[in-house]
Amino acid sequence: MNRKCRLGIIILTAVFLVSFSPPGGKDKKTRKFIDPANMDLSVKPGDNFFLYANGAWVKKNPVPASKTRWGSFDQLIEDNSGRLHLLLEEAAHNPADNKFKKVGDYYASGLDSAAIEKLGYEPIKADMERINSLTSIQEVVNEMTYEKTNGMTGSLISINISQDKKNVSKYIPQIGQGGITLPDRDYYLKGDARNSKTRTEFLMHIANMFRLTGVSAADAAKKAEAVMRIETALAKAQLPRVEMRDQYKTYNKFAWKDLSATTPLLDWKNIAEKLAITGTDSVIVSNPSFVKLIDLLLGVVPVEDWKTYLQWHLLNDEAPYLSSAFEKENFNFNRVLSGQKEIQPRWQRISSQIDNSMGELLGELYVNKYFTAEAKKRMLDLVNNLQQTFADRIKRLDWMSDETKQKAFEKLNAFTKKIGYTDKWRDYSSVRVDRNDYIGNHRRAAKWAYDDMVSRLGKPVDKTRWGFTPPTVNASYNATNNEITFPAGILQFPFFDFDADDAVNYGGIGAVIGHEMTHGFDDQGRQSGADGNLTEWWTKPDADKFKSKADEVVNQYNAFTILDTIHVNGRLTLGENLADLGGVNIAYEAFTKTNQFKEGKKIDGFTPAQRFFLSYAQIWRSVILPEEAAKRILTDPHSPGMARANGPVSNIDAWYEAFNVQPGDKMYKPKEQRTRIW
Repeated sequence: MNRKCRLGIIILTAVFLVSFSPPGGKDKKTRKFIDPANMDLSVKPGDNFFLYANGAWVKKNPVPASKTRWGSFDQLIEDNSGRLHLLLEEAAHNPADNKFKKVGDYYASGLDSAAIEKLGYEPIKADMERINSLTSIQEVVNEMTYEKTNGMTGSLISINISQDKKNVSKYIPQIGQGGITLPDRDYYLKGDARNSKTRTEFLMHIANMFRLTGVSAADAAKKAEAVMRIETALAKAQLPRVEMRDQYKTYNKFAWKDLSATTPLLDWKNIAEKLAITGTDSVIVSNPSFVKLIDLLLGVVPVEDWKTYLQWHLLNDEAPYLSSAFEKENFNFNRVLSGQKEIQPRWQRISSQIDNSMGELLGELYVNKYFTAEAKKRMLDLVNNLQQTFADRIKRLDWMSDETKQKAFEKLNAFTKKIGYTDKWRDYSSVRVDRNDYIGNHRRAAKWAYDDMVSRLGKPVDKTRWGFTPPTVNASYNATNNEITFPAGILQFPFFDFDADDAVNYGGIGAVIGHEMTHGFDDQGRQSGADGNLTEWWTKPDADKFKSKADEVVNQYNAFTILDTIHVNGRLTLGENLADLGGVNIAYEAFTKTNQFKEGKKIDGFTPAQRFFLSYAQIWRSVILPEEAAKRILTDPHSPGMARANGPVSNIDAWYEAFNVQPGDKMYKPKEQRTRIW
């Protein structure tokens, strides 16, 4: 699930029978969960529902200088960041020698800006010199494996350990496409003015970073050109993001020896051993042509250029841990990509780094202080009831055969539900944290994570592992485990609130729950069975009907214009758009079974049905900088927020009835043009 008004750009990112009555004595009547002061009542709901629900809020909330987007998700992320700040400050000043001292010491090391400033470029100088001493292509390849196993990125070779999609009970190495710095291949390949300007700025940025290490201006410019040549070649070989969503196209299984036969300069068995990947004789390659291109480039690009490429990626990746000169130059280029005006406060950047590297240790502190067992139980009840509502809707589908429905029920009933936080925290006791070694802490934590990842090979899949840390403001569906996950961080207003009326909670967290459940049956999720394995369990006529309906959704979202002449990519965002559409439908039907809906009493002038849809729209309220908007259109599988608010409701009859949307209203669709899938 995952910035302007001043610039004229507005974009959103981001069967309940259970009562939501407050657990304490707090009077929910004293709070306005749907506040007309945030709405623009001059806009007809049927013309632009997002602006009707959020227009005044948009006008009152420019993007903060240190952000690129600001909305419901971002506000909650900011709130959680403040909580992490308090926890880390307490841990840093607590002399107790317990496991939480590690995050306190890590935090203190990052806050010691005087020591970091004094070190300057010294923390990576030995690495830069080691790279500079390379004399052959084999040494270049060895350097990449060394970096990857020692807390650095390894740049060119993108390899990880994850479940085999066709045999999810096993872990297997997987080689992806990577090796570029800019957010997407199109930044290198498109000839429009926006991307051409970005490439010019990128060349200057690379040169500036090298100059900070003592390289002359002339040599730095040459190094920048070398990096650009290599990365442009890599970008040309990458599959576009839409094609990377094709789970069959990107599932290419090789024995190590067979993969090596396609790459004369790369002995993949040897590379795997150097990467500590043992006990397996096969690998999944998402884009075999990309791997062949790496081999080709290794044969024609001079060693000197490869050394420059490796040094660049080291500089780029480690800049956040170096002195202010590197950090500022890094941020200045990020401004080109995102439009962000000011760098985030140092404490906030370090909090995020710790959440990313030792997140379950920090998350344990977060849960102990900010999350209750009651909230976890309430959420599980809601998930179970929505699951039943989804089953009821599947039963009534008129386009799906009984044969496919039976398989769908099996999959839906097999969902694993993860709520709030893990029941088995990761053990970071072997990670050495030094209060006086910021970059060392980063690398040792990264090395621990890498070692932990490769250690999974040959072991049973641990389905208790979480992909999110508890403070994360997000939710997910994982097809290989057939599981839905809702971290503690998202179980707060405006998504969920004990004091809110049912309409608000169903339109908020209810739609999120339904969204994640629908992911199990979107254009990708439907390709995995109840056990998580990639398999075809649909009859062909049913699959064809689904694809036809999905194409309707693609066309609808292709029509959303976001920035200048930039449109939403309906094919890239299809999975999320299908999940939004299904999620709102499931949540609304669940809501119709509540006493609030049946009684029909207005609150603050709005009917229960209106409050449901307004709650849904307000979770997607946000404003976004144009640079960030342009970047997300290329890279983000989620539609911008205005499309997420308006797209689903324009296909739902109940929304038309709730707001008396009529022909002539801009969002009006005749009934026969409203897409109904789940």
